Amino acid sequence: MTLLASRDDADRTAPPARGRPADPRWVRPSLAALLLATAVLYLWNLGESGWANAFYSAAAQAGSLSWKALFFGSSDAANAITVDKTPAALWVMGLSARLFGVNAWSVLVPQALMGVGSVALLYAAVRRTSGPAAGLLAGTVLALTPAAALMFRFNNPDALLVLLLTAGAYCVVRALEKASPRWLALAGVAVGFGFLAKMLQAFLVLPAFGLAYLIAAPTSPGKRLLHLFGALAATLASAGWYLAVVAVWPAADRPYIGGSQENSLWELAFGYNGLGRITGNEVGSVGGNPNGGWGGTGWDRLFGDEMAGGIAWLLPAAAVALAAGLWFTRRAPRTDRGRAALIVWGGWFLVTAVVFSYMGGIIHAYYTIALAPAIAALVGIAGTQLWRARGNPAAAGTMSAGIGMTALTAYLLVSRQSGWLPGLGIAILVAGLLCAFLVFFAARLPDVARRLVAASTLVTILSGTGVYTVATAATPHSGALPSAGPDTGRGMRMGGGGLLGTSLPGDDLAALIRQDSANYTWAAATVGSNNAAGYQLGSGAPVMAVGGFNGTDPAPTLEQFQEYVRKGQIHYFLGEGMMMRGETGSDAAERIAAWIAETYTPTTVDGVTVYDLSR
Repeated sequence: MTLLASRDDADRTAPPARGRPADPRWVRPSLAALLLATAVLYLWNLGESGWANAFYSAAAQAGSLSWKALFFGSSDAANAITVDKTPAALWVMGLSARLFGVNAWSVLVPQALMGVGSVALLYAAVRRTSGPAAGLLAGTVLALTPAAALMFRFNNPDALLVLLLTAGAYCVVRALEKASPRWLALAGVAVGFGFLAKMLQAFLVLPAFGLAYLIAAPTSPGKRLLHLFGALAATLASAGWYLAVVAVWPAADRPYIGGSQENSLWELAFGYNGLGRITGNEVGSVGGNPNGGWGGTGWDRLFGDEMAGGIAWLLPAAAVALAAGLWFTRRAPRTDRGRAALIVWGGWFLVTAVVFSYMGGIIHAYYTIALAPAIAALVGIAGTQLWRARGNPAAAGTMSAGIGMTALTAYLLVSRQSGWLPGLGIAILVAGLLCAFLVFFAARLPDVARRLVAASTLVTILSGTGVYTVATAATPHSGALPSAGPDTGRGMRMGGGGLLGTSLPGDDLAALIRQDSANYTWAAATVGSNNAAGYQLGSGAPVMAVGGFNGTDPAPTLEQFQEYVRKGQIHYFLGEGMMMRGETGSDAAERIAAWIAETYTPTTVDGVTVYDLSR
């Protein structure tokens, strides 16, 4: 028997008629408490973030008014252009807005519930291989990851992506138990719909899922390969049906595909939002170029100032957990489910971490939520198994090293927040080093002392990430670039408008946009989706986002825009049109803005330049 036994070993002590042994009495109340606490953490005072990312909130508003806008993920109900993502996350928000009205809560509550669901699924997946204690620890770590609290209280597609990928991992764990092609196919379906939430990022987990099944499924090699091909087909079908529908839908009868230069969802999925994120060759992006260079790349990127606060607290511990788990299970049978679980979560962790560390295209700190389930699972699995094997010096030493590294990491991360909770970092470091020392000798301690050491250690290693998570949840976040932590100045991105910020119109401007809006297809037009989102949410009327998110999409062209104006379909043009950035992509928006400035007389309303295109 290997040092780190899987859940199977414990199950073998149960009478055959009973199957799996019943969980101890404390499991269900503990799970209920974890899920309730997670719900409170993610839902409390949620409305303070307002529209959060107004770019997606405006699309949800559009989807609540138009089924076509909902299906395609249009920025406005008149279907000028889509957001620059596949629309699965917008389907959820748009349906919620249809049911409960267009407001901050109807947009954000689904994300919080996805967070609770992700914690529950992670618990269930880890429990099946490593027991309820490991599942509870993994779920707690996920709930207390700052990047998770940030995104599960926000309306970016990342919340749905993480829920679906965690569901996929759960299905793989189930498939590994009896070499089930049905469960493996369900994993493929979950990942495929993850693609419809955030495109190729969803596929980063596939190497881990496939490798775990290929190695550990209890069936012949031929059947393992056959099952994997079936799961791959399920993945492609669940992801590809939408791409196929959009491809065959007449372009004149649907919105322009935002983020593409050729009105193509395939181009968006595999270029701007696909391989371009790896190479940096993202035509039309704000800074995308063939040489990459969106921020510094390298092995330490996840520990940099931008990303570390959201995800790095337990990252070293996860690396230690994975290495130790694979070493201690090296002599386990091929089908050992404990080691298979390490491959599932460890592969997810390694592939995603490497891609995030070295990708040359656009990357934001909140992307790191995709690492959170894998880190949490590795800590939960290895933490409980090493504790059970604490009588072995190698296990005790590994556990002590992980605790010490976690305490040191927390100290370094807290120290970066000048003036925030002074003394917290050094307190965690001292307590963590003491716990690491005591854990090494825990096997020799009396039962009461051993339980006290275990409880103190859990509190210590979770205190840094936990306090930072609470601070993240207590800070309202909005705009395109939310960041984890207590720094409200970094978290709030409300003012100024522009490509990455959104500002709501003043009362006079909102009233002007609404005036006679029923007589126009678009009450107004402006350059950039974030600008358009603010005006649309503030007025409730459709606003055309000229040029899409970055103002660099060729939608509409100058000729198309002039035709809309000639037909009386657009009432106002808002702003000077000079918010475009980016070294590549179309200059159509700039040409439209220049034509309007030459042709129409501007006025100023609430500080915004307004052109009346009906005159």
